Amino acid sequence: MADNDVLMTLDALKKMEGDLEYLKTVRRKEVAERIKQAIEFGDISENSEYEDAKNEQAFIEGNIISLEKQLKNARVVDSSDVNIDVVSEYSIVKIQNMDSGEIMEYQIVGSVEAKPLEGKISNESPIGHALLGNPVGSIIPLTVPAGSIRIKILDIRK
Repeated sequence: MADNDVLMTLDALKKMEGDLEYLKTVRRKEVAERIKQAIEFGDISENSEYEDAKNEQAFIEGNIISLEKQLKNARVVDSSDVNIDVVSEYSIVKIQNMDSGEIMEYQIVGSVEAKPLEGKISNESPIGHALLGNPVGSIIPLTVPAGSIRIKILDIRK
């Protein structure tokens, strides 16, 4: 995997393409109309409507640039490509905190799809990165905000 690759599923790619299209075709026009209306109010040097619209325009353009860059570097991962001999991107891994006994299950995903509260952690996160490449039975020491823990890989699946 190249350093600038952005891992994602086909669904995430399609959603990102849709978001980009919406920003380019709908949001750009909406904010351009707001700017036009604000200019019609007169003196733009003290016009908060104009300032707000310009700030929103900058925000939208920044999002467009970011999405275009991510799409340019997108690498789509298919579930049939997922290796389950060791933890890999898009595998689902069941782990146990060896200190507390707590058992958790996570899917290792690309950063654009990470939703920790839904059990999807980024391959770039400390835990996700530490798990990658390890087989079932591995015990991995980790430093987390609360201190040091050890986690054991109990299961890997697609």
